[in-house]
Amino acid sequence: MTFNIPNILTLLRLVLIPFFLVFYYLPWEYAYVTAAGIFMLAAFTDALDGYLARKLNQTTPFGAFLDPVVDKVMVASALVVLVQSYESSIWMTIAAIIMIGREIVISALREWMAEMGKRSSVAVSWIGKFKTAAQMLAITGLIAQMSEEMVNVSMVMLYVATALTLWSMLVYLKAAWKDLSAHG
Repeated sequence: MTFNIPNILTLLRLVLIPFFLVFYYLPWEYAYVTAAGIFMLAAFTDALDGYLARKLNQTTPFGAFLDPVVDKVMVASALVVLVQSYESSIWMTIAAIIMIGREIVISALREWMAEMGKRSSVAVSWIGKFKTAAQMLAITGLIAQMSEEMVNVSMVMLYVATALTLWSMLVYLKAAWKDLSAHG
């Protein structure tokens, strides 16, 4: 295991997840805003660790494994908390199921394509990057719950992220379809 700056940032993000959860549920006036700040810090380290890994040429097999796992645990944790908090919104639940389901599908697809030596055909696309940005902004706003307007804008952003989630999944499946259908 290599401890370089990108991997340390990924591990920091992993450590932030329980703090996010604890602060979210604290019976304290600033709990949601603090939890949103922790989530936003984690989201920032997600963007930063990938950038630094490429810029400093510090990509490692450990980082390539851990980074997407931590990202998915972080987002899934936040989505589960939000579904519980916004329990009267079936649209929140549907968005969360789509987002978590897409992550499972794409992870399995990448694993399968890697076994076939074709991992690069399902590499991260610009749609995936936009999806992640929209998702992180939406989740942060929904966690913070600072105003009704913020929640409404964040819900719209969540639906945009959900549409991008579906779109990016279709792009990945289309890229791998020839291989999927040949081995099915």
